[in-house]
Amino acid sequence: MQRVMLKSKIHRVFITEANLEYEGSITIDANLMEAADIVSFEQVKIYNITNGERFDTYAIRGSAGSGEICLNGAAARKGSPGDLIIIASYTMLDKDEVARHEPMVVHVDERNQIRK
Repeated sequence: MQRVMLKSKIHRVFITEANLEYEGSITIDANLMEAADIVSFEQVKIYNITNGERFDTYAIRGSAGSGEICLNGAAARKGSPGDLIIIASYTMLDKDEVARHEPMVVHVDERNQIRK
């Protein structure tokens, strides 16, 4: 048996842009992606704390250190700049892996920079 478990999350990050004309996805600062072990084109779930929206999309690597969090395409209708969101990724684990699994949680400051 396998279980779907939280792999990582970028907790309480601010949307910096919404680009309706882009094909789709969410652009995430490369430093945040690396810290959360999220790779380009990986499925992520977005939980908008500000308006309650929840949706799936895929990650696109943004400029490192930019703090960029941009909703693209149809996702741009699910949030606005300034909204507070959680970006989560999940993994499937075998039953024997679950007990020792610890998800990564990335905390950021008001500029979407990793807190030390």
